[in-house]
This record gives sequence, C-alpha cells and structure tokens, in this order.
Amino acid sequence: MRRFTHFLAIDWSGAKGERQKGIALSLADAEGGPPVLVERGRAWSRADVLHILRDGLPPDTLVGMDLGIALPFADTGAYFPDWNESPPDARALWALIDRICAEDPHLEVGSFVTHPEASRYFRHSKDHVGDRFHLPSAPTREGRFRIAEHAQRQQGVRPVSNFNLVGAAQVGKSSLTGMRMLHRLCGQVSVWPIDPLPESGPVVVEMYTSIAARGGGVSGAKTKLRTYEDVNIALAQLGSAPVAGSGPIDDHSSDALVTAAWLRAIGDRAEYWNPAGLTPEIARTEGWTFGAL
Repeated sequence: MRRFTHFLAIDWSGAKGERQKGIALSLADAEGGPPVLVERGRAWSRADVLHILRDGLPPDTLVGMDLGIALPFADTGAYFPDWNESPPDARALWALIDRICAEDPHLEVGSFVTHPEASRYFRHSKDHVGDRFHLPSAPTREGRFRIAEHAQRQQGVRPVSNFNLVGAAQVGKSSLTGMRMLHRLCGQVSVWPIDPLPESGPVVVEMYTSIAARGGGVSGAKTKLRTYEDVNIALAQLGSAPVAGSGPIDDHSSDALVTAAWLRAIGDRAEYWNPAGLTPEIARTEGWTFGAL
C-alpha cells in the first residue's frame, strides 16, 4: 500500500458567491502532531481551493473532499434517463456541468440546476420537485442514491441524495460545484477511484465527515463537534495530538480537523482502497466514498 506524507481535509460549500464561510481546510502531517487549520486571513473561495490543488500541495498528499464526485448511475444505467445528453461516465458528467455553467461565476452551478432538461431530475424546494426526481428505482421522497451511499447507510450514517437541493443537509450544490472543479483538475491530480491509485503524486478522494466522526468515536444521530474539547476527544481516539483552543468551534473547522486526522489514521490501510461494492463500472460512473466499506 502506498504511503502519503500529508493529509488535507476540505469541508466544501456549494453556496452562491465568491467567498464561503462554509469552506475549511485542515492539513495533517504523516510524521505526527495535531492537524492544522489552513488559514487565509479571509473566507476561502472555490477558486482558492482549485489553485491549491493545482499548484500548492505537498507532492504526496491525500486530499479528502466533503462532496459527491458523481451522481447515481447504477440504478437506471444513466445519470439522466431519457435525456439524450446524459453522459456515459463521471468525467463526461463533469465536462457537461462545466460547459453548461461556463458563464456562471465562482464555479457556481445555477445554469445547470435551472437547465430545461437537467432541472427535471432535481428536488429544488418543498414545492418544486422535478418530474424526473422520482423514478421507479427511487420511489420515496429521498430520491436516488449511489452504490457507495447504500454502503454508507449500512455503516449507520444517513447520506442525502446528490439530486436533492433542499435543506441544511443537502449536498447537491456542493457536489455539482465540486464536479466543475474536478473537471478543471483533469490530468493534473488523480481522483480516486475514477482514476486508479497512482504510485506517487497527490490524490483526491470523496469523503463524508460523518464517517470520519464515527472513526473518532462520535456516536448517535448527531456527528457535529461544537467545542475544542470534543474535537480533542475525537482526535485522541484517532491517535492524534490535540489542537490548541477551548470553548466553541464552528463545525466546518471541526469537521476539517477531525477528518484530516482520520485520513492520516486510515490512509494506508488496504481495505479502504478495496471496498466490497466497488467494481470497475462503479468506479468509472459513480465513484466511491473513501471510508465506505
């Protein structure tokens, strides 16, 4: 199993606007010590993160991003059944989203989720649900899920469909904006498992912070850590030195800190790179969530 020298966790945001309080980055060194929040002096932009992934990473960094790297495909054999522009694989999906959103600033995806055909597959609000959101493969209000998300549920966490754009837990816009960014990284940074795991160089994986929190010993329905004291309890569970600070911490920062330590704790374990449900077809179309076994 290959070794990484650094572990970067990115709590991502799909909100409108240039700078996002919901983006947080934390870096952990394989040699040990506490994970460190990467500060900018102002809120991060998605363009800032793209620049770091292109040009600012230590050579052998494992990057975990809190977003979905693709949409459901296996349940119907297509991302967008009955739409003649439905792409054949994840890289073509990223390219389609980026092309339709070419005029949207800050890697936003407003043009895609309002596109006359694409919009039909999303849940936009309580009262606005696309007529293709519910398909025979997903008759409930929750919508469609990827194979990796079914695996997550078996581990006791509750992922939300990437076709859902509603509510505080929705990850649809985060995932779509992330796909625009991943398209712009093509050929520069490997994205596992859509790309095979390379022998060297940085690698981006999708991760779900709730799985990382479980790894840090957090149980129950709520996996957000709101104080430095709780963060350090989770870090100790992951074999990490504590971070400095006391009292309240925002959950974007706490998610990033714990997930960086979690990536360091499991990043060289072979079973996480070979989950039971991951086939070559799933890797090519849906991708996978690192840590979903």
